[in-house]
Amino acid sequence: MKHVRITTRLVALAVVTLVGAGACAFDPQADGGGGGGSVAAGAAERATGASGTPGPDQRAKPGTTPPKPKATPKPTRPAAKPTGAPSAAGCPQGEHQREVEAHLARLGGFGPVTVDGQQSAADCAAIKKFQKRYDIRPALGRAGPTTQDVAKRLATTDTARCKAGSGTTFCIDLTRQTTWVMRNGKVLVKPTVTRTGMPGYRTPAGTFTINYRNVKEWSDPYEVWLPYWQHFTRGMGFHQTTTYLHEKSIGSHGCVNLLPGDAVRYWELGKVGNKVVLIGRRPGT
Repeated sequence: MKHVRITTRLVALAVVTLVGAGACAFDPQADGGGGGGSVAAGAAERATGASGTPGPDQRAKPGTTPPKPKATPKPTRPAAKPTGAPSAAGCPQGEHQREVEAHLARLGGFGPVTVDGQQSAADCAAIKKFQKRYDIRPALGRAGPTTQDVAKRLATTDTARCKAGSGTTFCIDLTRQTTWVMRNGKVLVKPTVTRTGMPGYRTPAGTFTINYRNVKEWSDPYEVWLPYWQHFTRGMGFHQTTTYLHEKSIGSHGCVNLLPGDAVRYWELGKVGNKVVLIGRRPGT
């Protein structure tokens, strides 16, 4: 009896230990506050186990088996001949259909959309194109919460708030988590998405200057490569993200995470001496 009690206590202790470790391991403040380190995303992103798994824009949870469709009755008249027009089949309507349509209409560049809250073949194509551009997964044309959030942030970004001046300036709206590039006071690269410092590692607002660049920088503290690295202050800089950018539960240690294509574009435009302007504050930091 005594042996059974000891075994039970040991099992309970092991469970508590595992749960406690899991709860603490993901807390970025456990290593202390501040906005430092020569890497933004590395350790925190790896610790959370973030990956390229689809976000909440898919209808069913990953790995679930959809119910089998009921048998359809045989038609009583000949089926209409196909017109060749694209079909909206396989592109379900999301709960944010009308909002996404309105944001895409405002943004432009993704094809025609009708702001009526009803999915159509044209709406489907435009939403898919938008999702692919900003790496929203899965890109099935459904107007879910991630698509709505990204579209709203981009559509409401006011590029005039960035006091760029002359030359090339990289702008970041920390509140909306968007970034764009100005040249001589005009928008050179339209707003795109970013992810900045997480709680405990807030990316600061202010005006800085790119003072170091490396196409592939190695981070000593977090032992991870930082593709297309452009440093602008206190160990913080632009670099390509290594995880799913739209995973909001994680973030950087202060750096500005970019999608792969955007990181390459910023690298091509950037040089030492370029101005970096950050405005606002990331919610929750």
